[in-house]
Amino acid sequence: MRTADAVRADLEARLATLGARVERIEEAQREPLDEDLSEQAVAREDDEALDGVERAAIEDIARIRQALAKLDAGTYGLCVACGEAIAEARLDALPTATRCINCAHDANG
Repeated sequence: MRTADAVRADLEARLATLGARVERIEEAQREPLDEDLSEQAVAREDDEALDGVERAAIEDIARIRQALAKLDAGTYGLCVACGEAIAEARLDALPTATRCINCAHDANG
């Protein structure tokens, strides 16, 4: 079983990576548009794709912060639905999991 310190280190590293990704995306989107209209169209399409990547990164950041808060509170690894321990293999695969596999399955129908 991984220690809380190891989990925290992994989550914090992922948080830093995602934060840097969001920062790079925001920098890229602040760049002025090219004067050529066709280049502007391509840039706008690129911006739409980057928006999706940024949204996903921001959602991941929120989940990681929630997992870090659970570590601080001593509730990391406990299912929010049933209160039972989340399997270690599930947490290894998805460190931000908030539900055990059974409750996650039930929630998704």
